[in-house]
Amino acid sequence: MKIRKSLIAGLIAVSGATAAPAFAEIGVSIGIGVPLPPPAVIYEAPPPAPAYGYVWVPGYWGWHGDRYVWIRGRHVYGRPGYAWAPDHWVQRGDRWHHVHGGWERERRGNREHHGRGHH
Repeated sequence: MKIRKSLIAGLIAVSGATAAPAFAEIGVSIGIGVPLPPPAVIYEAPPPAPAYGYVWVPGYWGWHGDRYVWIRGRHVYGRPGYAWAPDHWVQRGDRWHHVHGGWERERRGNREHHGRGHH
C-alpha cells in the first residue's frame, strides 16, 4: 500500500509540474483515478484582470495524497480565437479522473461558450 501511495503521489507531482501550460490546446487525463467524486466546484468572483488581454481561468479540485484540495483560479494571457476549457473530473467505471484545462478553438458565433475565460 505504501508503494501504491508513493506511485500515486509521484504521478500527481509529475502531472502538477506539467499541468496545462497556457499554450496547451487539449486536456490530458492521467492514469489511475480517484475512488471519490470531487466536491462541488467553488465559485470565485474573478478579480480585475492584471492587464488587457488576460482571461480568468476558474479554480478546480485537485487530488493531493488522499484528499481533494481546491486550486484557486488565476488570470492567464488569452489566445485570440480560443476559449479556456476548465479543469474537470470525469468518471470512468468506479474511478474519477482529472482532465486538465487548456485552450480550445472557439466555435464560430459562439464566443460565450459556457462562460469560459473571455475578457
